[in-house]
Amino acid sequence: MQKIAILTSGGDAPGMNAAIRAAVRACAARGLASVGVRRGYNGLMENDMQPLGARAVANILQRGGTMLLTARSKAFMQPEGRALAAANLRAASVDGLIVIGGDGSFRGATALSEEQGIPVVGLPGTIDNDIWGTDHSIGYFTAVETAVEAVDKLRDTGASHERTFIIEVMGRHAGHIALDVALAGGAEDVFLPEQPRELSEVMRVVEEAHQRGKASAILIVAEGHPGGGAAVQAAIEQATGQQTRLAVLGHIQRGGRPAVGDRILASRLGVAAVDALIAGQSGVMLGMQNQHIVQVPLRQTWENRKAVDRAAYACLRVLSV
Repeated sequence: MQKIAILTSGGDAPGMNAAIRAAVRACAARGLASVGVRRGYNGLMENDMQPLGARAVANILQRGGTMLLTARSKAFMQPEGRALAAANLRAASVDGLIVIGGDGSFRGATALSEEQGIPVVGLPGTIDNDIWGTDHSIGYFTAVETAVEAVDKLRDTGASHERTFIIEVMGRHAGHIALDVALAGGAEDVFLPEQPRELSEVMRVVEEAHQRGKASAILIVAEGHPGGGAAVQAAIEQATGQQTRLAVLGHIQRGGRPAVGDRILASRLGVAAVDALIAGQSGVMLGMQNQHIVQVPLRQTWENRKAVDRAAYACLRVLSV
């Protein structure tokens, strides 16, 4: 192993820069060369690579987004695209590849490894935290902190106007963000994609809150719950005639300075990815389980579905009295 390439793919996540920095500096410490691939798999096919040294990644630890840029690539989904990407890697004398991204990125990494024989190690980088095989993914801690800060501010306004606020957070297929935001933000209830609920239940939640003497309420809705926050808002207003307010946090959750948890996770995994490639590992994701770095076959990360924490959900119901 003489040279390692690094790319970020799919949605950006706070902490990706910390992972890039860690991988590049681990290469330098191990006497290896490193290159950055710009714009994900598109960059592989377009041969858009740049050498990276220890100084090139200075002062990026605290920056959100990804210095390598990111994109989604339809062309890479075809065997011809992957063959071109592999040819470019070999022409650049790249011996191994680190892919930082989510399940879609890992599907591409799996195909590249199995079809073309490129040694690949994946690092989980997605705010949704929906990657099976790791307790947390890079970017999740920051996304939750950003959303909870917004909830705290909106609660002040809701209490002042004695009004219900519906706050929609990201999570098209996974409710991890919504559940942790609801728990940390003291919400009355949460609506998750994994547990679709009838909108008639919305009224029960609001009515029970009022019966307990609450003049205002906070409801957290994952965008992937049927109808999203708008459907919850419409159900309340239609049944009660009372005005509610909907706040869609959207992509604001992806940006900003990475939280400490994301910086530490990304740094540890970035170094471990380089060492895994040196040791001859390929076709695996490195994750964190119970504070220990683990290797998980890439296929398992997207063939299995990561469940939300039911104990946390039960805790929320207790605390919402």
